[in-house]
Amino acid sequence: MTASPRAGGDAEVRVIGLRGIPMVEAGDDLAVLTFGAALAQGTALRGGDVLVVAQRIVSKAEGRVVPLDRFDPSSFALKWAQQWDKDPRQVEAVLSESVRIVRQRGGVLIAETRHGFICANAGVDASNVGGDDLISLLPVDPDASARALRDAAREQFDIEIAVIVTDTFGRAWRQGETNVAIGLAGLRPLQPLAGIDDIDGREMRVSMPCVADEIAATAGLVMLKTAGIPAAIVRGYPYEPGEGSAREIVRPPEMDLFP
Repeated sequence: MTASPRAGGDAEVRVIGLRGIPMVEAGDDLAVLTFGAALAQGTALRGGDVLVVAQRIVSKAEGRVVPLDRFDPSSFALKWAQQWDKDPRQVEAVLSESVRIVRQRGGVLIAETRHGFICANAGVDASNVGGDDLISLLPVDPDASARALRDAAREQFDIEIAVIVTDTFGRAWRQGETNVAIGLAGLRPLQPLAGIDDIDGREMRVSMPCVADEIAATAGLVMLKTAGIPAAIVRGYPYEPGEGSAREIVRPPEMDLFP
């Protein structure tokens, strides 16, 4: 039997929420804030850790929290906002962040972003942004944001870590939301298991866990929006190092079962 690359180790993973990170503002150095928080609480980063950071603080640091008045509503935005009691400026922001609208239902616009993500309202959000009449947009390049943190850890501590930038997405056919990876560095996001035997000795043909999303969801257990914990360390998971990208997770259109 061929061993699974996920096997081995002591089968124990630790998830550490990083407390004490102050309210992030445009231009702040996230490496200083997150590394400092880890050190201050006695859980300094180690080689092999995965640093997980919420999209919101990445967007804040990169100046992607913007005033609603930046957006001049189109006729569609005005009509949609009136129909569903929305702010037309926020509707226009969703349109401006989208390459196409996939579905329109119940006041929700399911949109494809420039990154290729398909999500509610193109990731535009008005919660936890620091004031009224402000909205948060997704980072322009979440993979680059993750690489910057990975590189900072390499330079400052001479250690190799992985970094995942997360956002909260809903899922088709399931209630509720969960954290998923929208940017990453230092690990391979997918783990193809085709050709590996299962525990019964049968060769698997299509299994491919999304390790990046699994780690993101795990970190979400401690990254509570109501507790001000926007980052976490996932320690002990034997991920595969590599120069991955969150774009690898997006299913190609030709493979989409529900276009």
